[in-house]
Amino acid sequence: MSTSLRLVTDEQRPLVERLWQLYSHDLSEFRGVMPDGDGLFNPGRLPLYFGNPDRCGYLIFYGSALAGFALIRGLSEGPRVMGEFFVVRASRRRRVGQQAALQVLELHPGRWEIAFQEENPAAARFWRRVATASGATSQEERRPIDAKPDLPSDTWLLLTTQP
Repeated sequence: MSTSLRLVTDEQRPLVERLWQLYSHDLSEFRGVMPDGDGLFNPGRLPLYFGNPDRCGYLIFYGSALAGFALIRGLSEGPRVMGEFFVVRASRRRRVGQQAALQVLELHPGRWEIAFQEENPAAARFWRRVATASGATSQEERRPIDAKPDLPSDTWLLLTTQP
């Protein structure tokens, strides 16, 4: 089966909001975030991706099955930032995430910044493999997380892709 992307529309916002809950659950292991009294995780930055010309999102499909999302910011001036990236567990280890990430990088060539947590070794390996597969020269830097000084700094992967 192949991996494909579809641009997120405003009508698909409820779908992305539901996937966000799965994404937030996965990250809760590394960020210590708990759901609220209704059992829901905070939407965080998600609302900022709708109605903003500097941002966009893609739904990731594996064949005809919905497999995740990619949310990008910095479209107008850059650098582009892979703000949020999620692949459902059933699609992992099938190269779905790598294929989707490479497609996003190809759709938006230029300078990129991609953050991940070293405490999440699978994500660290994943993003380093994506950087290598993209053919771009990359470098890394550590940056503290704004408003969360108690958490370890994120690793930021900096790379430039060509059209």
